Amino acid sequence: MFKKILIANRGEIACRVMATARRLGVRTVAVYSDADARARHVLQADEAVHVGGAAARESYLQWQRIIDAAKTTGAQAIHPGYGFLSENEDFARACAGAGLVFIGPPPEAIAAMGSKSAAKSLMEKAGVPLVPGYHGQDNDPALLAREAARIGYPVLIKASAGGGGKGMRRVDQAADFAAALASCQREAKASFGDDHVLVERYVTRPRHIEIQVFGDSHGSVIHLGERDCSVQRRHQKVLEESPAPGLSPRRRAEMGAAAVAAARAVGYVGAGTVEFVAEELDDGDIRAYFMEMNTRLQVEHPVTEAVTSLDLVEWQLRVAAGERLPLTQEQVAMRGHAIEARICAENPDKSFLPATGTLEVARWPEHVAFTRHEALPRVDSGVGEGDAITPFYDSMIAKLIVWGETRAQALARLDAALCRTHIVGLNTNVAFLRRVVQTHAFATADLDTALIERERAALFGNAPLAPPWVAAGVAAHVLAEEVGQEGADPWSRRDGWRLHGGARRRLGLELSGEPLAVVLERLHDGATVLSIGAQRWPFAARALGASRHEVMLDGQRNVLAVYAQGERYAVFADTGSALVAEHDPITHAGDHAGESGRLTAPMPGKVVAFHVKAGDTVQRGQALAVMEAMKMEHTLHAPRDGRVLELLYAAGDQVVEGGELLRLSE
Repeated sequence: MFKKILIANRGEIACRVMATARRLGVRTVAVYSDADARARHVLQADEAVHVGGAAARESYLQWQRIIDAAKTTGAQAIHPGYGFLSENEDFARACAGAGLVFIGPPPEAIAAMGSKSAAKSLMEKAGVPLVPGYHGQDNDPALLAREAARIGYPVLIKASAGGGGKGMRRVDQAADFAAALASCQREAKASFGDDHVLVERYVTRPRHIEIQVFGDSHGSVIHLGERDCSVQRRHQKVLEESPAPGLSPRRRAEMGAAAVAAARAVGYVGAGTVEFVAEELDDGDIRAYFMEMNTRLQVEHPVTEAVTSLDLVEWQLRVAAGERLPLTQEQVAMRGHAIEARICAENPDKSFLPATGTLEVARWPEHVAFTRHEALPRVDSGVGEGDAITPFYDSMIAKLIVWGETRAQALARLDAALCRTHIVGLNTNVAFLRRVVQTHAFATADLDTALIERERAALFGNAPLAPPWVAAGVAAHVLAEEVGQEGADPWSRRDGWRLHGGARRRLGLELSGEPLAVVLERLHDGATVLSIGAQRWPFAARALGASRHEVMLDGQRNVLAVYAQGERYAVFADTGSALVAEHDPITHAGDHAGESGRLTAPMPGKVVAFHVKAGDTVQRGQALAVMEAMKMEHTLHAPRDGRVLELLYAAGDQVVEGGELLRLSE
C-alpha cells in the first residue's frame, strides 16, 4: 500500500478519498486554487499545495503543477477523483513519466473509451447493441444535419468527450438543429476542450442504467451490480439507486457480462462504469443499448458501497498498488436497496439555475446504524456551515445516501432524511427532491429520464409552508429569544404579562413577496393568541433547543426549526419550509420601483452570445442572451415586450450577479 498520495481534485470527492486513506494509514496531499484556500478538503489533508487561480483551467486543470506538487511532497501516487483530469490520457501518461502511479485505468483504456464515438465503434465491433446514430469523425454541420434527418427526429446531440450532461441537447425538429449544435459544441469545448459530437436517435422513454466494473493488473475483471440513474434534470443525475428496479436477474446477468466484456476489450484496470440507455418492451422486459464508459469513479458510487458493504476507494488504492481484486465475481453479494440524492445549490423553479452564496446554516440528519458496515444516512460533502458556493465550480453541495432492506423502506428513510436537511443562505433543491421522492411515479418505480418533466405539475411552483405555521415559527423564535434575555429581576420579564389587560406584539413579515400582518397577543388570563389579518388561533410554544420549537396552534402540535439570519427567518417543518423576511411597509415602499422588465444576470458568469442587436424588437419570452456559469450554459429570455436600446456587454465579458445585460425600451 502507498504511504502518501496526492488528490488532484477538490470538494466532496477529495474529502471522500481522504476518509479512506486516513482509515488505511495513508497520508494525503491536497491541491487548491485561490478560491479554495480555506476549503474543507485543504483543512482535512495532511499537506496542501497551491496550484493557481480560482478558475479550474488556471489550477485544477494545470496538470504539470499537480505533478510537481506530488514530487515535491513525496507522494507516490495521484488520485484524480472525478471530473477535471480523471479521464485525461495525457495526464495519466505524464504521471507514469514522472514515476507516479495514476490511480485509475491505463492511458490506452482512457483513450479507447474517452471518446464516445470511438467507444461506440469499438463496442459495435464487439457485437454490443448500440442506439442507431452517427458516430463518425466528420463533424461538418451540414453532414450532421443530414445524419439527423436520416436517423429521424427526435435526436440527441452529445459531446464525444466528457459527461455530466454537458454538451448535450435533445432536438425535436430540423429547424432547431443548427442552434442546438452550436450551443452543444460551445459547452463541450468549454468543459472538455473538445467540441466533437455524435448524433443518436432519442429513445422516447429511456432509462439510464449503469454497471460498476472493476479490473486489476492480473487480468481479473468483475462487476459489482448496477445503478439506475434515470431521474435527471438538464441531462444531469438527481437521484441514483441500486439495484435498478424491475431489472430481471437474466437481464442483470446479460448487462453485467456485456460490461465486463467491454472492460476486458480495452485491458481495463481500476474502477469504471459502463453506461446503458434502456427502454421497456411491451412484455415488461428491458432492452439495453451501450451508451458510453466512464473511466473513473462515479459520483453515485456510494449506493454501490451501501448494498455491497465495500469501500470502492479502498479497492482503487489496492489495485493501483498492484494487489489483486479482493473478491471474485461469485463472492460479490448485494443486500437491500440504497438511494442517493444530490443536494445542489440551484433554483428548480427557475430552470434549475445554479445559485451562489454562503451556507449560513447547514444541518444534516443524524446518523443511525441502519447497516452492518456503517451508519446511515450518509452525507458526503466538501463544504460546511460558513463555507461559500462559488461560481467557479459545479453546484453540488452534498450527497445524501440512505439504505433499507427494501426500496420502500429506503424511500421512507430518504424522505425523512431530506426533511431533516436544513440549508439557509442560498437556494437549494432539497424541497424539490422531497417532492420527487413523494411522486407516485418514483414511488412505484415508473422511471425514465423524463420523469421530472412528466411530473411537472406536482414538482414546480409549489407553495411554501402554510402562512400560519410560518408565523407560528417566527413567533416561537421571538418569544424564546426574549425569554432567554430575561434577568433575575421579575420586572424585566418580557413574556407579555400585564397587571391590567393584555399585550399585543406586531410582527411585520413578508412571505413570497406578500406582506403578512401577524399579531401575537397575550391575554390577561395568560393565554396567547396568534392572528393573521382577521384569523385568530390559540397559540403556545416551548423551546426544545437553540433552533427547535414545539408549537401548538389551534390544537395542532408541530415541531419547527427556525433559523434567524439578520432580518430573515428560515422555518422548517415536516410538511415543508419557507423563507420569510421582516417587512416594514414604510421602508420597503418603492423597493421594486423601476426594476421590472430589466434583463439582468441571475448569477456571476460570462456572456457567451447575444441573439439580438440594438434596434431589434423583441417579445416577452424570446431568447436574448446566453451566459456560462458553473460549467453550464444558461439562456436568458426577454422579461417583456420592447425594443433593444443598447447591449451593455460583449461576448466573453464577465458579469457580476444582477448586472444589467442590455437596455429595453418600454
